[in-house]
Amino acid sequence: MRDRVDFVLVRPQHPGNIGAAARALKTMGFSRLVLVAPLADPCDPTAIARASGATDLLAQARVVDTLDAALADTVFAAAFTARSREYVVDFRTPETLSQEVRALLEDNPAVRVALVFGNEANGLRNDEVWRCSVPVAIPANPEYSSLNLAAAVQIAAYVLAQRLSDADGARSLPVAVVPDPDTVPCTLAEIEGVVAHFLEVAAAIDFYDPKTPKRLEARLRRWLQRSRLERAEANILRGFLKACARRLNENQTV
Repeated sequence: MRDRVDFVLVRPQHPGNIGAAARALKTMGFSRLVLVAPLADPCDPTAIARASGATDLLAQARVVDTLDAALADTVFAAAFTARSREYVVDFRTPETLSQEVRALLEDNPAVRVALVFGNEANGLRNDEVWRCSVPVAIPANPEYSSLNLAAAVQIAAYVLAQRLSDADGARSLPVAVVPDPDTVPCTLAEIEGVVAHFLEVAAAIDFYDPKTPKRLEARLRRWLQRSRLERAEANILRGFLKACARRLNENQTV
């Protein structure tokens, strides 16, 4: 299961933290490191030194330009943040998150999930937290709750590794049932497609004003992610929205 968990660092600034994060992941049995628009070189000598033998994770780290690209093939993403955010509710702890991730990976043998961390100076932006499925806060001193990036990665990796350890060992028997592709949860990219399609139709009927979006987009995204929308269900929604748009176009041409 650990090979289906991506650890995503968004705009990491210090090469030492990239290296230390790689070391943290390797010690816990994880191997998938993703860097979003890194501000430091993962092959910097400081990163290599701090990786302390986990240089293979640095070498194979996936580097992408945007968070959307990092999450495109995942079905679930957890945003680690130390502060409260507008429109962000139902914070998980690393422990409750690990239960949720294990259940998701067990129920869907082909899917991937992501744990997302912001950069050292500013963390994740609001829009980046909204892109993720759930927010996560690591319990800490309320008067000084800011953890070092690599330390946060280490805590998250340790807690999740403990939750997955017995599950990984229990997978000795072959899985006999091949999941129906239609029942597989949507990737976050597919959910973004539904959100964009809905907002396009909503704007066409004056239900939604892109210039003053308010809470609709964030709440719609959270609702769809929380529902664990399946691909067949997404196709129904997209088909309905397509039919609505077609009827609107027909009325406008009459």
